[in-house]
Amino acid sequence: MSNSFTARGNLAAAPGLKTVTVNGENRQVTEMRMYCDRPVPDGNDGFKDKGGFWLNVSRWGAAAEHAARVLDKGFRVKVEGTLVQNSWEKDGEKFSRLELSADDITLDLSRIESVTQRARRQESNGQQQADSNDIDAAE
Repeated sequence: MSNSFTARGNLAAAPGLKTVTVNGENRQVTEMRMYCDRPVPDGNDGFKDKGGFWLNVSRWGAAAEHAARVLDKGFRVKVEGTLVQNSWEKDGEKFSRLELSADDITLDLSRIESVTQRARRQESNGQQQADSNDIDAAE
């Protein structure tokens, strides 16, 4: 049974990139917090927020660096991944929180003002490989 989860919302702050040690290996992780809203039609061709919730999101690996570089406060995103219950102890007190370990993060294109793609880089075997995109968004 899968615990796949998809959420849409706005980032509360610019994502933070850090390096952590997991099983003796240094790994990069980007952590972010988003507000998952629940818009419903208001009857006047608009929408109103029916209430939502805050969600902590993490993105691991090479994509963590890309997410930290491209995403910023206020960006509207869709995240898909696995819900994970994290527990820890600090100063003798136990803490726990539910977070989404993201497999995919997608920008809402309705809020994107422009996209600039870097030039492809030439591989040693003559093939071209695309670099990641730089994206500017309107807030």
